[in-house]
Amino acid sequence: MFDEKHLISELNFKAVRSSGAGGQHVNKTASKVELTFGLMESSALSDEQKSMLKKSLSSRLTNDNGIILYCEESRSQHKNKALVIERFLELIKQGLVVPKKRKKTKVPKAVKLKRLKSKKETSQKKENRKPPEIN
Repeated sequence: MFDEKHLISELNFKAVRSSGAGGQHVNKTASKVELTFGLMESSALSDEQKSMLKKSLSSRLTNDNGIILYCEESRSQHKNKALVIERFLELIKQGLVVPKKRKKTKVPKAVKLKRLKSKKETSQKKENRKPPEIN
């Protein structure tokens, strides 16, 4: 897979002032943690893994193939840092999951006949609702 410790060592963190209520020290403490990661500059991931992540995380990547995650759930900077690292690792693991190949299956003949029979019954039912033709 990949070396988590090596990957974590490549992460860049920045502490920013968190939004919302915070009490007396709201304008003094920087508890929100911003994680940035350069996907293409990483040496912890192989080229194949990078291309898989680029494809699967295309909506989450910045223009220069970077990942930016924020966490401001807790009032503690250390808890926020731990949470954002956990989210990042989960995101990378999900991006590297190879989807199963779909096996093509044939629709069974009995299912086709059952569908045609129900169509015929519905058609007959609607036909019976019409008034009789008088010639």
